[in-house]
Amino acid sequence: MGKSIPVGLSDRILRDRRMLRKFGLLIGGILGAIGLYPLVLGDGEPETWALGAGVFLGIPALVRPSLLQPVYRVWMFVGYHLGWVNTRIILGVLYYLMFTPVGFLMRRFGSDPLRRKPDLEAETYRVVRVPRPASHMKRQF
Repeated sequence: MGKSIPVGLSDRILRDRRMLRKFGLLIGGILGAIGLYPLVLGDGEPETWALGAGVFLGIPALVRPSLLQPVYRVWMFVGYHLGWVNTRIILGVLYYLMFTPVGFLMRRFGSDPLRRKPDLEAETYRVVRVPRPASHMKRQF
């Protein structure tokens, strides 16, 4: 089971009327635009499901935003868990399609940018650097 949204955080957010009003108007407006999209383009009838959902969220947002608390709670719960899944998918794809092949190729061609291979003949692993003059800090950007 995944983690849920912390109770104290969700309760504090849900009490904020402005946040609920913004949520209702934003999501209701987007759904209304989706519903009117075919009508504007002249492709057919408006999408009644989207218009209905837009009105269902828009009117309470204007009249009494506290009515949107259950909808907002479900929306945030679903969004939290979808974000959890998407993060794992994106990071997994990134790791296996980018970092793994690069690491394999670097090992294959003997690249060791961190100089981790032991040198039994070396007295020290210290890398001597030439000190920079203090003037290089005057104009950093």
